[in-house]
Amino acid sequence: MRLLKDNSLTLVLLLLFAASIVGQWLAGWHVAIEDATRHGAVAPSLLSYTISPEFLSSVFENWESEFLQMSAYVVLTAILIQRGSAESKGPDSPPRDADLAVQAMKPGAPAILRKGRLARALYARSLGIVLFILFLLSFLMHWTQSAKAAAQEAAEHGEAALSTIAYLGDPQLWFESFQNWQSEFLSTAVLVVLSIFLRQRESPESKAVAAPHAHTGAE
Repeated sequence: MRLLKDNSLTLVLLLLFAASIVGQWLAGWHVAIEDATRHGAVAPSLLSYTISPEFLSSVFENWESEFLQMSAYVVLTAILIQRGSAESKGPDSPPRDADLAVQAMKPGAPAILRKGRLARALYARSLGIVLFILFLLSFLMHWTQSAKAAAQEAAEHGEAALSTIAYLGDPQLWFESFQNWQSEFLSTAVLVVLSIFLRQRESPESKAVAAPHAHTGAE
């Protein structure tokens, strides 16, 4: 039970993710069946839809925007300030991660911090780096699968298909990306601003309920 309690946030989020992606998968399959029926084509099986460019493109299109949002947020909150927001570091607070070579000697500090200056520099930025890599990988999958879907559609209409490289310049790819990116950045900005004035009791993403509006940070 202690293991479940200690990891409950991750477990619940993963369960919500699983339920959501299964819902997208099944709903998308039924949409593909309806579309095939309207055009007098053979309806796809569940397996063929699962590995289809249409489904994979839609999945990675969303993952791409989420990882972009998180990587940008992690990096920007390390640099920029929003006074009064629970999502910002305090504008007058001293640097938390100064003198990492000294802090590496503290009990419980990650062992990698004692591996030298380069290891410390990379580890100190590892969260943003890994999230950005996940964004790039998701974008790569979205791009290539969307290119395959566009090529299939072009073939069905007797048109010449763009190569995968050429599709990188196609407006459809960027329309799919920007329509998700803009919503991610807007929702993040809204959270930053709302956390100045509004509260969520006991949430680390919120200031204490009785904290002044001008107080910055979640503590």
